[in-house]
Amino acid sequence: MPMTTTTTDEAVKAIIKDRNEEFFDYLRFASVSTQNRNILPTVEYVKQMIEKTGGETQVLDDCGGNPVVYGYFPAGKKGNADKTVLFYNHYDVQPEDPLDEWKSEPFEPTVRDGILYCRGVSDNKANFVVRLYAIQALMDSEAGLPCNVKFLVEGEEENGSPNLGKYIKKYADLFTSDGCIWEFGGKDEEENFVIQTGVKGMAYFDLIVESAVVDIHSSLGAVIDNAAWRLTHALASLRDKDNHVLVDGFYDNIEHPSDYAREVVAEGKVNSKEMTRIYGLKHPFITKDLDWSTEEALAFYPTMTISGLLSGYTEEGTKTVLPRKASAKLDCRLVPGQDPKNIERVLRRHLDKEGFQDVELILLKGLKAFRSDLESPFVQTVKTAAEKVYGGPSKVVLSPTNPGSGPMAYFGEYLNVPVASSGCGYAESKAHGPNESVRLKDFEEGVLHMVQFLKDFQYA
Repeated sequence: MPMTTTTTDEAVKAIIKDRNEEFFDYLRFASVSTQNRNILPTVEYVKQMIEKTGGETQVLDDCGGNPVVYGYFPAGKKGNADKTVLFYNHYDVQPEDPLDEWKSEPFEPTVRDGILYCRGVSDNKANFVVRLYAIQALMDSEAGLPCNVKFLVEGEEENGSPNLGKYIKKYADLFTSDGCIWEFGGKDEEENFVIQTGVKGMAYFDLIVESAVVDIHSSLGAVIDNAAWRLTHALASLRDKDNHVLVDGFYDNIEHPSDYAREVVAEGKVNSKEMTRIYGLKHPFITKDLDWSTEEALAFYPTMTISGLLSGYTEEGTKTVLPRKASAKLDCRLVPGQDPKNIERVLRRHLDKEGFQDVELILLKGLKAFRSDLESPFVQTVKTAAEKVYGGPSKVVLSPTNPGSGPMAYFGEYLNVPVASSGCGYAESKAHGPNESVRLKDFEEGVLHMVQFLKDFQYA
Protein backbone atom coordinates (compact mmCIF):
# COMPACT_ATOMS: atom_id res chain seq x y z
CA MET A 1 0.00 0.00 0.00
CA PRO A 2 1.39 3.50 -0.86
CA MET A 3 2.45 5.65 2.06
CA THR A 4 -0.34 7.59 3.75
CA THR A 5 0.38 10.87 5.53
CA THR A 6 0.71 9.02 8.84
CA THR A 7 3.09 6.39 7.50
CA THR A 8 5.07 9.13 5.73
CA ASP A 9 5.48 10.96 9.04
CA GLU A 10 6.62 7.77 10.71
CA ALA A 11 9.04 6.93 7.90
CA VAL A 12 10.56 10.41 7.98
CA LYS A 13 10.98 10.32 11.77
CA ALA A 14 12.71 6.93 11.47
CA ILE A 15 15.09 8.19 8.77
CA ILE A 16 15.97 11.30 10.77
CA LYS A 17 16.75 9.19 13.82
CA ASP A 18 18.69 6.55 11.89
CA ARG A 19 20.88 9.05 10.00
CA ASN A 20 21.26 11.67 12.73
CA GLU A 21 24.93 11.06 13.45
CA GLU A 22 25.76 11.15 9.75
CA PHE A 23 24.04 14.55 9.54
CA PHE A 24 25.94 15.82 12.57
CA ASP A 25 29.25 14.60 11.12
CA TYR A 26 28.50 16.59 7.97
CA LEU A 27 27.95 19.71 10.08
CA ARG A 28 31.30 19.17 11.80
CA PHE A 29 33.21 19.84 8.55
CA ALA A 30 34.43 23.44 8.80
CA SER A 31 34.10 23.89 5.04
CA VAL A 32 34.86 27.62 4.84
CA SER A 33 35.41 28.43 1.17
CA THR A 34 36.73 31.96 1.74
CA GLN A 35 39.57 30.45 3.77
CA ASN A 36 39.93 27.24 1.71
CA ARG A 37 39.31 25.04 4.74
CA ASN A 38 38.27 21.35 4.61
CA ILE A 39 36.99 21.54 1.04
CA LEU A 40 38.09 18.20 -0.41
CA PRO A 41 37.12 16.11 2.67
CA THR A 42 33.68 17.75 2.57
CA VAL A 43 33.33 16.98 -1.14
CA GLU A 44 34.05 13.33 -0.45
CA TYR A 45 31.50 13.26 2.38
CA VAL A 46 28.78 14.85 0.23
CA LYS A 47 29.49 12.25 -2.44
CA GLN A 48 29.19 9.44 0.13
CA MET A 49 25.88 10.78 1.49
CA ILE A 50 24.32 10.81 -1.97
CA GLU A 51 25.60 7.33 -2.72
CA LYS A 52 24.41 5.99 0.65
CA THR A 53 20.92 7.25 -0.22
CA GLY A 54 21.07 5.30 -3.49
CA GLY A 55 22.20 7.91 -6.00
CA GLU A 56 24.92 8.06 -8.61
CA THR A 57 27.60 10.75 -8.34
CA GLN A 58 30.24 12.60 -10.32
CA VAL A 59 32.76 15.11 -8.98
CA LEU A 60 33.33 17.92 -11.50
CA ASP A 61 36.60 19.79 -11.02
CA ASP A 62 37.79 20.85 -14.47
CA CYS A 63 36.50 24.45 -14.60
CA GLY A 64 38.47 25.92 -11.73
CA GLY A 65 37.67 26.63 -8.10
CA ASN A 66 36.20 24.14 -5.64
CA PRO A 67 34.64 20.96 -7.06
CA VAL A 68 30.95 20.62 -7.92
CA VAL A 69 29.21 17.40 -6.88
CA TYR A 70 26.58 16.00 -9.27
CA GLY A 71 24.05 13.48 -7.99
CA TYR A 72 21.39 11.52 -9.85
CA PHE A 73 18.44 9.39 -8.74
CA PRO A 74 16.26 7.82 -11.48
CA ALA A 75 12.51 7.63 -11.16
CA GLY A 76 11.13 4.40 -9.74
CA LYS A 77 9.26 1.87 -11.86
CA LYS A 78 5.92 3.52 -11.00
CA GLY A 79 7.29 7.03 -11.35
CA ASN A 80 7.36 9.47 -14.28
CA ALA A 81 10.75 9.18 -15.97
CA ASP A 82 9.87 12.14 -18.22
CA LYS A 83 9.97 14.58 -15.30
CA THR A 84 13.19 15.77 -13.63
CA VAL A 85 13.76 18.12 -10.72
CA LEU A 86 17.14 19.67 -9.92
CA PHE A 87 18.18 20.47 -6.34
CA TYR A 88 20.77 23.23 -5.91
CA ASN A 89 22.80 23.27 -2.68
CA HIS A 90 26.25 24.29 -1.50
CA TYR A 91 28.56 22.57 0.95
CA ASP A 92 30.63 25.63 1.88
CA VAL A 93 29.83 27.81 4.88
CA GLN A 94 30.71 31.19 6.34
CA PRO A 95 33.59 31.70 8.80
CA GLU A 96 32.57 31.23 12.43
CA ASP A 97 33.75 34.52 13.91
CA PRO A 98 33.08 36.29 16.26
CA LEU A 99 33.77 33.26 18.44
CA ASP A 100 32.99 34.97 21.74
CA GLU A 101 29.33 35.39 20.74
CA TRP A 102 28.67 31.66 20.26
CA LYS A 103 26.96 29.83 23.13
CA SER A 104 28.44 26.50 21.99
CA GLU A 105 31.29 25.41 19.73
CA PRO A 106 30.51 26.69 16.20
CA PHE A 107 31.24 23.41 14.42
CA GLU A 108 29.92 21.08 17.10
CA PRO A 109 26.19 20.48 16.46
CA THR A 110 24.34 21.18 19.70
CA VAL A 111 20.63 20.79 20.46
CA ARG A 112 19.01 23.09 23.02
CA ASP A 113 15.23 23.27 23.52
CA GLY A 114 14.43 21.66 20.19
CA ILE A 115 16.82 23.90 18.23
CA LEU A 116 19.97 22.66 16.48
CA TYR A 117 22.89 25.09 16.55
CA CYS A 118 25.93 24.90 14.28
CA ARG A 119 27.70 27.03 11.68
CA GLY A 120 26.25 26.17 8.27
CA VAL A 121 23.20 24.28 9.54
CA SER A 122 20.73 26.81 8.14
CA ASP A 123 22.92 28.00 5.28
CA ASN A 124 22.88 25.44 3.79
CA LYS A 125 23.70 21.97 5.05
CA ALA A 126 20.36 21.09 6.65
CA ASN A 127 18.46 21.80 3.43
CA PHE A 128 20.70 19.39 1.50
CA VAL A 129 20.07 16.69 4.09
CA VAL A 130 16.30 17.39 4.07
CA ARG A 131 16.24 16.58 0.36
CA LEU A 132 18.23 13.37 0.75
CA TYR A 133 15.87 12.18 3.49
CA ALA A 134 12.82 12.93 1.34
CA ILE A 135 14.31 10.90 -1.50
CA GLN A 136 15.03 7.99 0.84
CA ALA A 137 11.49 8.06 2.25
CA LEU A 138 10.05 7.85 -1.25
CA MET A 139 12.49 5.22 -2.48
CA ASP A 140 11.64 3.08 0.56
CA SER A 141 7.91 3.31 -0.22
CA GLU A 142 6.02 0.91 -2.43
CA ALA A 143 5.53 3.53 -5.14
CA GLY A 144 9.22 4.47 -5.26
CA LEU A 145 10.70 7.76 -6.42
CA PRO A 146 8.05 9.67 -8.41
CA CYS A 147 10.44 11.38 -10.85
CA ASN A 148 14.11 11.78 -11.71
CA VAL A 149 16.09 13.85 -9.21
CA LYS A 150 19.41 15.60 -9.77
CA PHE A 151 21.71 17.46 -7.39
CA LEU A 152 24.14 20.26 -8.05
CA VAL A 153 26.15 20.86 -4.87
CA GLU A 154 28.82 23.54 -5.20
CA GLY A 155 31.51 24.79 -2.83
CA GLU A 156 31.90 28.49 -3.56
CA GLU A 157 28.49 30.03 -2.88
CA GLU A 158 29.74 31.91 0.19
CA ASN A 159 32.50 33.33 -1.98
CA GLY A 160 30.22 34.60 -4.75
CA SER A 161 30.16 31.40 -6.88
CA PRO A 162 32.92 32.74 -9.18
CA ASN A 163 33.25 29.50 -11.16
CA LEU A 164 29.75 28.02 -11.07
CA GLY A 165 28.66 29.63 -14.33
CA LYS A 166 31.47 27.83 -16.17
CA TYR A 167 30.39 24.46 -14.76
CA ILE A 168 26.71 24.97 -15.59
CA LYS A 169 27.53 26.16 -19.10
CA LYS A 170 29.85 23.21 -19.81
CA TYR A 171 27.63 20.58 -18.17
CA ALA A 172 24.23 22.02 -19.12
CA ASP A 173 23.15 18.64 -20.55
CA LEU A 174 24.01 16.95 -17.27
CA PHE A 175 21.95 19.41 -15.22
CA THR A 176 18.97 19.71 -17.57
CA SER A 177 15.66 19.52 -15.72
CA ASP A 178 12.08 20.79 -15.62
CA GLY A 179 12.67 23.03 -12.62
CA CYS A 180 15.07 23.77 -9.77
CA ILE A 181 14.53 23.84 -6.01
CA TRP A 182 16.85 26.50 -4.61
CA GLU A 183 19.15 26.13 -1.64
CA PHE A 184 17.41 28.28 0.99
CA GLY A 185 13.94 28.82 2.41
CA GLY A 186 11.86 28.67 5.55
CA LYS A 187 9.48 30.60 7.78
CA ASP A 188 9.13 34.34 8.26
CA GLU A 189 8.57 36.43 11.41
CA GLU A 190 4.91 35.38 11.53
CA GLU A 191 5.63 31.66 11.05
CA ASN A 192 4.44 31.63 7.44
CA PHE A 193 6.31 29.38 5.05
CA VAL A 194 7.88 31.56 2.35
CA ILE A 195 8.61 30.39 -1.20
CA GLN A 196 10.87 32.74 -3.16
CA THR A 197 11.40 32.54 -6.91
CA GLY A 198 14.25 34.97 -7.46
CA VAL A 199 17.26 36.67 -5.92
CA LYS A 200 18.87 40.06 -6.15
CA GLY A 201 22.21 40.38 -7.84
CA MET A 202 25.31 41.94 -6.34
CA ALA A 203 28.08 44.37 -7.14
CA TYR A 204 30.55 44.43 -4.23
CA PHE A 205 33.38 46.97 -4.18
CA ASP A 206 36.48 48.08 -2.35
CA LEU A 207 36.93 51.87 -2.21
CA ILE A 208 40.45 52.96 -1.26
CA VAL A 209 42.06 56.38 -0.96
CA GLU A 210 45.56 57.39 0.15
CA SER A 211 46.53 60.93 1.11
CA ALA A 212 50.15 60.50 2.23
CA VAL A 213 52.88 57.87 2.55
CA VAL A 214 52.75 57.94 6.38
CA ASP A 215 50.27 58.86 9.11
CA ILE A 216 50.80 62.50 10.13
CA HIS A 217 50.48 64.33 13.45
CA SER A 218 46.93 65.65 13.66
CA SER A 219 48.11 69.17 14.52
CA LEU A 220 48.80 69.53 10.79
CA GLY A 221 45.11 69.00 10.11
CA ALA A 222 44.97 72.77 9.89
CA VAL A 223 46.50 72.55 6.42
CA ILE A 224 46.63 68.89 5.32
CA ASP A 225 43.68 66.84 4.10
CA ASN A 226 43.50 63.18 5.13
CA ALA A 227 42.26 59.92 3.63
CA ALA A 228 39.44 59.42 6.15
CA TRP A 229 37.78 62.74 5.25
CA ARG A 230 38.32 62.16 1.53
CA LEU A 231 36.63 58.79 1.70
CA THR A 232 33.71 59.84 3.90
CA HIS A 233 33.00 62.79 1.62
CA ALA A 234 33.12 60.48 -1.40
CA LEU A 235 30.74 58.03 0.27
CA ALA A 236 28.38 60.81 1.34
CA SER A 237 28.06 61.87 -2.29
CA LEU A 238 26.56 58.49 -3.24
CA ARG A 239 23.32 58.68 -1.24
CA ASP A 240 21.28 61.52 0.25
CA LYS A 241 19.90 61.74 3.79
CA ASP A 242 16.55 60.39 2.56
CA ASN A 243 18.30 57.26 1.25
CA HIS A 244 18.01 57.93 -2.49
CA VAL A 245 21.05 56.79 -4.48
CA LEU A 246 22.46 59.88 -6.25
CA VAL A 247 24.60 58.11 -8.84
CA ASP A 248 23.42 58.93 -12.38
CA GLY A 249 22.54 55.72 -14.21
CA PHE A 250 22.26 53.57 -11.08
CA TYR A 251 18.53 52.95 -11.59
CA ASP A 252 18.76 52.56 -15.38
CA ASN A 253 17.55 49.42 -17.20
CA ILE A 254 15.57 48.02 -14.26
CA GLU A 255 13.00 45.50 -15.52
CA HIS A 256 9.44 46.11 -14.43
CA PRO A 257 7.88 43.20 -12.49
CA SER A 258 4.65 41.61 -13.71
CA ASP A 259 1.29 42.76 -12.38
CA TYR A 260 0.90 39.41 -10.62
CA ALA A 261 4.29 39.82 -8.92
CA ARG A 262 3.24 43.27 -7.70
CA GLU A 263 -0.03 41.86 -6.36
CA VAL A 264 1.81 39.07 -4.50
CA VAL A 265 4.26 41.53 -2.94
CA ALA A 266 1.47 43.89 -1.90
CA GLU A 267 -0.26 41.03 -0.07
CA GLY A 268 2.84 39.90 1.85
CA LYS A 269 3.15 42.59 4.50
CA VAL A 270 6.47 42.89 6.36
CA ASN A 271 6.11 42.72 10.15
CA SER A 272 8.27 45.71 11.08
CA LYS A 273 7.68 45.32 14.83
CA GLU A 274 8.86 41.72 14.82
CA MET A 275 11.92 42.53 12.71
CA THR A 276 12.73 45.38 15.11
CA ARG A 277 12.54 42.93 18.01
CA ILE A 278 14.65 40.22 16.34
CA TYR A 279 17.45 42.55 15.28
CA GLY A 280 17.19 45.12 18.06
CA LEU A 281 16.78 47.96 15.56
CA LYS A 282 17.46 51.48 16.84
CA HIS A 283 16.01 53.43 13.90
CA PRO A 284 12.92 53.23 11.65
CA PHE A 285 13.05 51.51 8.25
CA ILE A 286 14.71 53.75 5.66
CA THR A 287 11.70 53.29 3.35
CA LYS A 288 9.81 55.91 5.37
CA ASP A 289 11.45 58.56 3.14
CA LEU A 290 11.32 56.67 -0.16
CA ASP A 291 8.73 56.57 -2.93
CA TRP A 292 8.16 52.83 -2.58
CA SER A 293 6.98 50.59 0.22
CA THR A 294 9.03 48.33 2.47
CA GLU A 295 7.67 45.30 0.62
CA GLU A 296 8.52 46.79 -2.79
CA ALA A 297 12.00 47.78 -1.62
CA LEU A 298 12.84 44.22 -0.60
CA ALA A 299 11.51 42.72 -3.83
CA PHE A 300 11.95 45.21 -6.67
CA TYR A 301 14.53 47.90 -5.87
CA PRO A 302 18.34 47.91 -5.67
CA THR A 303 20.34 48.93 -2.60
CA MET A 304 23.64 50.63 -1.83
CA THR A 305 25.15 49.71 1.54
CA ILE A 306 28.39 50.65 3.29
CA SER A 307 29.38 47.28 4.74
CA GLY A 308 32.66 48.33 6.35
CA LEU A 309 34.99 51.27 7.05
CA LEU A 310 38.64 51.26 8.07
CA SER A 311 41.02 54.15 8.66
CA GLY A 312 43.50 55.55 11.17
CA TYR A 313 43.69 54.64 14.84
CA THR A 314 40.79 52.55 16.15
CA GLU A 315 42.14 51.01 19.37
CA GLU A 316 41.36 52.04 22.96
CA GLY A 317 42.48 55.47 24.10
CA THR A 318 43.85 58.27 21.92
CA LYS A 319 46.36 58.62 19.14
CA THR A 320 46.26 61.92 17.29
CA VAL A 321 46.97 61.24 13.62
CA LEU A 322 45.87 62.22 10.16
CA PRO A 323 45.23 58.80 8.57
CA ARG A 324 47.25 58.24 5.40
CA LYS A 325 44.84 55.60 4.05
CA ALA A 326 41.13 54.81 4.26
CA SER A 327 39.05 52.00 2.77
CA ALA A 328 35.42 50.99 2.62
CA LYS A 329 33.36 47.99 1.50
CA LEU A 330 30.37 48.92 -0.66
CA ASP A 331 27.60 46.36 -1.24
CA CYS A 332 25.04 46.99 -4.01
CA ARG A 333 22.14 44.55 -4.29
CA LEU A 334 20.82 44.59 -7.85
CA VAL A 335 17.52 43.71 -9.53
CA PRO A 336 16.79 42.21 -12.97
CA GLY A 337 18.05 44.44 -15.77
CA GLN A 338 21.03 45.78 -13.84
CA ASP A 339 24.55 44.61 -14.66
CA PRO A 340 27.43 44.66 -12.13
CA LYS A 341 29.89 45.94 -14.74
CA ASN A 342 27.61 48.84 -15.59
CA ILE A 343 27.21 49.68 -11.90
CA GLU A 344 31.02 49.83 -11.73
CA ARG A 345 31.07 52.22 -14.72
CA VAL A 346 28.44 54.60 -13.33
CA LEU A 347 30.10 54.65 -9.90
CA ARG A 348 33.48 55.46 -11.43
CA ARG A 349 31.94 58.19 -13.53
CA HIS A 350 30.18 59.65 -10.48
CA LEU A 351 33.31 59.70 -8.33
CA ASP A 352 35.31 61.40 -11.10
CA LYS A 353 32.55 63.97 -11.69
CA GLU A 354 32.40 64.80 -7.96
CA GLY A 355 36.16 65.34 -7.78
CA PHE A 356 37.17 62.02 -6.25
CA GLN A 357 39.44 60.77 -9.03
CA ASP A 358 41.89 59.64 -6.34
CA VAL A 359 39.41 57.16 -4.84
CA GLU A 360 40.24 53.71 -6.20
CA LEU A 361 37.21 51.56 -7.05
CA ILE A 362 37.65 47.77 -7.27
CA LEU A 363 34.81 45.39 -8.20
CA LEU A 364 35.31 42.30 -6.02
CA LYS A 365 32.14 40.31 -6.82
CA GLY A 366 29.47 40.60 -9.47
CA LEU A 367 26.26 38.58 -9.82
CA LYS A 368 23.19 39.32 -11.90
CA ALA A 369 19.69 39.15 -10.45
CA PHE A 370 17.08 36.60 -11.50
CA ARG A 371 13.32 36.28 -11.18
CA SER A 372 11.18 33.28 -12.21
CA ASP A 373 7.61 33.50 -13.43
CA LEU A 374 5.43 33.17 -10.33
CA GLU A 375 2.65 31.65 -12.42
CA SER A 376 4.73 28.81 -13.87
CA PRO A 377 3.34 25.30 -13.18
CA PHE A 378 6.58 24.36 -11.39
CA VAL A 379 6.33 27.25 -8.92
CA GLN A 380 2.65 26.61 -8.35
CA THR A 381 3.34 22.91 -7.64
CA VAL A 382 5.89 23.86 -4.98
CA LYS A 383 3.30 26.19 -3.47
CA THR A 384 0.37 23.75 -3.42
CA ALA A 385 2.59 21.04 -1.91
CA ALA A 386 3.58 23.47 0.84
CA GLU A 387 -0.07 24.28 1.55
CA LYS A 388 -0.69 20.58 2.23
CA VAL A 389 2.16 20.42 4.74
CA TYR A 390 2.18 23.82 6.45
CA GLY A 391 -1.50 24.36 7.17
CA GLY A 392 -3.22 25.69 4.07
CA PRO A 393 -2.97 28.70 1.73
CA SER A 394 -3.03 31.22 4.58
CA LYS A 395 0.26 29.85 5.96
CA VAL A 396 2.20 29.91 2.67
CA VAL A 397 3.63 33.09 1.16
CA LEU A 398 4.82 33.35 -2.43
CA SER A 399 7.51 35.97 -3.05
CA PRO A 400 9.19 36.95 -6.34
CA THR A 401 12.54 37.90 -4.81
CA ASN A 402 14.82 37.09 -1.92
CA PRO A 403 16.60 40.32 -0.94
CA GLY A 404 19.88 38.42 -0.72
CA SER A 405 22.04 37.27 -3.62
CA GLY A 406 23.09 34.02 -5.24
CA PRO A 407 24.03 32.45 -8.57
CA MET A 408 20.44 31.86 -9.72
CA ALA A 409 20.89 33.78 -12.97
CA TYR A 410 23.18 31.02 -14.31
CA PHE A 411 20.30 28.55 -14.00
CA GLY A 412 18.08 30.82 -16.05
CA GLU A 413 20.74 31.62 -18.65
CA TYR A 414 22.19 28.15 -19.27
CA LEU A 415 19.40 25.77 -18.14
CA ASN A 416 16.31 27.90 -18.79
CA VAL A 417 14.44 26.50 -15.79
CA PRO A 418 12.01 28.02 -13.28
CA VAL A 419 13.36 28.22 -9.74
CA ALA A 420 11.62 28.12 -6.36
CA SER A 421 12.97 27.93 -2.83
CA SER A 422 12.16 25.46 -0.07
CA GLY A 423 14.03 25.08 3.18
CA CYS A 424 13.90 24.57 6.93
CA GLY A 425 15.15 27.93 8.16
CA TYR A 426 13.17 30.39 10.28
CA ALA A 427 13.25 34.11 11.03
CA GLU A 428 15.80 33.70 13.82
CA SER A 429 18.10 31.17 12.11
CA LYS A 430 20.91 33.78 12.18
CA ALA A 431 22.56 32.55 8.98
CA HIS A 432 26.08 34.04 8.70
CA GLY A 433 25.94 35.07 12.37
CA PRO A 434 26.79 33.51 15.75
CA ASN A 435 24.46 30.76 17.00
CA GLU A 436 23.15 29.85 13.55
CA SER A 437 20.32 27.35 13.93
CA VAL A 438 17.32 25.43 12.63
CA ARG A 439 14.43 24.12 14.66
CA LEU A 440 14.07 20.34 14.60
CA LYS A 441 10.33 20.64 13.91
CA ASP A 442 11.04 22.77 10.83
CA PHE A 443 13.64 20.25 9.69
CA GLU A 444 11.08 17.44 9.79
CA GLU A 445 8.45 19.56 8.03
CA GLY A 446 11.02 20.41 5.36
CA VAL A 447 11.44 16.71 4.61
CA LEU A 448 7.65 16.27 4.41
CA HIS A 449 7.34 19.24 2.03
CA MET A 450 9.88 17.74 -0.33
CA VAL A 451 8.17 14.34 -0.14
CA GLN A 452 4.84 15.95 -1.02
CA PHE A 453 6.34 18.12 -3.76
CA LEU A 454 8.06 15.19 -5.50
CA LYS A 455 4.84 13.18 -5.38
CA ASP A 456 2.85 16.05 -6.89
CA PHE A 457 5.53 17.02 -9.39
CA GLN A 458 5.28 13.79 -11.35
CA TYR A 459 1.77 14.85 -12.46
CA ALA A 460 2.41 18.60 -12.91
